[in-house]
Amino acid sequence: MSKYNFKISMNRNIAGACHLTLWAFMFLSPLTFWRGREFNWTHYMMTCMQPLLLMVVFYANYLYLAPKYFVSGKHRYDLIINVVMITTLGIFLHYWMSLVNNTFVPQMSWRSEDAIGTVAYILRDSLNLSVFAAGATALAVARRWVTTDQELQKAEAARVEAELTNLRNQINPHFLLNTLNNIYALTAIDSEKAQDAIMQLSKMLRHMLYDYQQPTVPLRDEVDFTRNYVGLMKLRLPQSVDVSFSVNCSSCNLEVAPLIFISVVENAFKHGVSPTEPSFVHIKFEIDKEQKRVTCDIRNSNFPKTAQDRSGHGIGLQQMQRRLELLYPDRYEWKKGVTEDGRTYFSHIVINT
Repeated sequence: MSKYNFKISMNRNIAGACHLTLWAFMFLSPLTFWRGREFNWTHYMMTCMQPLLLMVVFYANYLYLAPKYFVSGKHRYDLIINVVMITTLGIFLHYWMSLVNNTFVPQMSWRSEDAIGTVAYILRDSLNLSVFAAGATALAVARRWVTTDQELQKAEAARVEAELTNLRNQINPHFLLNTLNNIYALTAIDSEKAQDAIMQLSKMLRHMLYDYQQPTVPLRDEVDFTRNYVGLMKLRLPQSVDVSFSVNCSSCNLEVAPLIFISVVENAFKHGVSPTEPSFVHIKFEIDKEQKRVTCDIRNSNFPKTAQDRSGHGIGLQQMQRRLELLYPDRYEWKKGVTEDGRTYFSHIVINT
């Protein structure tokens, strides 16, 4: 059972217990009239007519009248039906209780009622019925609000999950396209290195095919995946490019979303390496077990695109931004930009898992 369904089940159980408690109290309350007198089952059952009619009015409003008329805005129909029903039941209840008292409590038969007294008793009984009708209507309205809110939350959760699935499906072809382009370029330089690159790619694909389908993966697996990608990139780079990869906690068991960092790593190699000028890509992971915090800091040499260079559209970074917003709302920080001297591009991501 999902957390959402479990919460609904718990709410229903609590509501059911409240209903049972209320009506148990109402039906047992007539027993207080038998203090010092011999108990009579027939008298008790006839006296229970009052809580029975209260129950009828309550559930007529709670289950039918309020949802059909009041909640839908047809207040006039709800009011007319309730007035007719409560007045009729109030008159019936008055004469019923008079019959019960005359039958089982004959010493009270001397009390004669005039018209004013009869109307007063009917108004009293009608008022009691009205209180239960109003309470039932209020509960029905509250239940509708809660149900609507739950439906909206469920719909929003489904929408977010669908969007995440769509983003995750988009990452695979985007990642593969960049990686295969790199291997293709490597085949023209060194076929042996290209074969090694294909082997590393197969390991990465295994991670993508099996682990990537899960909502979260161990951080150590994600770090290993990133390390393999960096190794794959280094195969096609000249020795002059300074590439470093460091992790301060390789055995950390924190869970993170799969492939959450790959887009910024790709971006660092794509825009941080020049074929003619000194270049560097420095990647560092820091994990705080106690705070359950992951920090990914990437710094690379900055070679901005020219106006003629239209390769890439920043799709990977846009997807990553959206995934962070959906998966870690108010639990992540992403600072990125260029240093004052314009030589270094930095991307600093902090995720509180």
